[in-house]
Amino acid sequence: MCLGIPGEVMELVPGQPDLARVEVSGVRRAVNIGLLADEPPRPGDRVLSHVASAMSKLGEAEARATLDFLAGVGQAYTDELDALRRSSIE
Repeated sequence: MCLGIPGEVMELVPGQPDLARVEVSGVRRAVNIGLLADEPPRPGDRVLSHVASAMSKLGEAEARATLDFLAGVGQAYTDELDALRRSSIE
């Protein structure tokens, strides 16, 4: 199962306009934000990420509710976080 997981944009990657460093459940990774070019996220914004790409922006309440739900999913969420820890986009 593949999941979209909310994360917080920590910073935009200098010199790479389509990348942002996003923290997802304690894991920081570069995420492609190119799909959000019409309304680019800024540090502090929440985004829904899947396969290292931000698919949409989220409000704080929606991000928290989604994380709470995912934590209840169990193993699929754990597997997704493990895959995120092993991934790297630079």
